[in-house]
Amino acid sequence: MQLDRIFLPAILTLFLATNSFALDSRKTDYKVGDRLPQHAAASKSAYKQITWDDLMPKDWDPMAAFKKLDLSKLKDSDPRAQEALLNMRQSWSNAPIEPSMDGARVRIPGFIVPLESAHNKISEFLLVPFFGGCIHVPPPPPNQIIHVFPPQPLKGMQSMDSVWISGVLETVPSSTGMGDASYRMKADKVELYQQ
Repeated sequence: MQLDRIFLPAILTLFLATNSFALDSRKTDYKVGDRLPQHAAASKSAYKQITWDDLMPKDWDPMAAFKKLDLSKLKDSDPRAQEALLNMRQSWSNAPIEPSMDGARVRIPGFIVPLESAHNKISEFLLVPFFGGCIHVPPPPPNQIIHVFPPQPLKGMQSMDSVWISGVLETVPSSTGMGDASYRMKADKVELYQQ
């Protein structure tokens, strides 16, 4: 299932409507909801390159709350849209993890949402799959957020910078002011994203 094709348009329809948002970022060509292109990893890598869809059980449908609605015909103030949004948020709060990811050595790209920083160095952050997640749009479901502890504080990086993280993934939940994460990684590497 391609998660970005399924839930992102619905989320953006409900929350963004015709609004546009600007984020402080060095990379200005990303728009809210954009994902990073991902290509096959080199075969000799110590880490398996995964996609965000790999973090969800194959039988979980994040859009079940919207199945019977035509979102293009609903306004934000429509009670049916509000009810669907509430149902979706409840479903997302209980989003299941993919147990096979526990202990996996992985590499995945995403966007930084800083949690702890001092002296322009980020020592803890959330990694999210799309630009603007947790900042100007509601956070993704917890099974689409990774709580990351870099090997050393990141210098010169800021909110919504795009990076690759590599390390051992753990299915350890955490709750932060920016969103809840179902996964945690004490990263071996955090590198600026390059295609």
